[in-house]
Amino acid sequence: MTDPATSPAIDPFCTITACVFDAYGTLFDIASPVQRMGPRLGEKGAELIGLWRRRQLEYSWLRSLMNRYCDFWQITEESLDYALGALNFPADAGLRQDLLDTFLTLDAFPDAVQTLRLLRENGFRTAILSNGTPTMLHAAGDAAGVTPLIDLLLSVESTGCYKPDPSVYRHAVQRLDVPPERVLFVSANGWDVAGATAYGLRTVWINRNGLPIEELGLQPTATLTSLSNLVGLLRLPR
Repeated sequence: MTDPATSPAIDPFCTITACVFDAYGTLFDIASPVQRMGPRLGEKGAELIGLWRRRQLEYSWLRSLMNRYCDFWQITEESLDYALGALNFPADAGLRQDLLDTFLTLDAFPDAVQTLRLLRENGFRTAILSNGTPTMLHAAGDAAGVTPLIDLLLSVESTGCYKPDPSVYRHAVQRLDVPPERVLFVSANGWDVAGATAYGLRTVWINRNGLPIEELGLQPTATLTSLSNLVGLLRLPR
């Protein structure tokens, strides 16, 4: 019998054949409206975008708990209206619409396109699994140049509930039609990684901002600071 203390460590990523990515905050930079619309938003711009995003997530969780599902575009509108009101922005239908439109044309993070291209070139299947509606995901993916590098664009609309409900991650595994142990879930959102980990997937947390891990008793399989570091983790040739 081999002594476990002297045995080589088993690489948890050696069986991975498919990579599933969160969209917002992972592939798409949700802060990009601040750069695009900075002068129009003024000194409260960053605060507005931050509050908008927090309420967007909170409304998805609350609607799931209350069994009052609506699509993510409606949540995006309602959370923006809350943020504009909370920060006392003057009523401006043009500004509101322009902010909503930015969610359809978000910039990709600099490391996203090249990482997805390398995965595809090396035979990995790729998918997006997101709260966003199909229309939102296709629009943002096309604008960011990501769509041609993705095999499947998966929306929670097919499940009628939001992340981190286990049925959402199950949906991705079923659509990929590969065993769960061959699927790697990648997200920059710690709560999302926790949800996928709880479901039983191998997970990578892209912790760009050096945040502490969520205190949920669940550890990601690995933590990286950049999507480009997936190349080394999966041992891909550059």
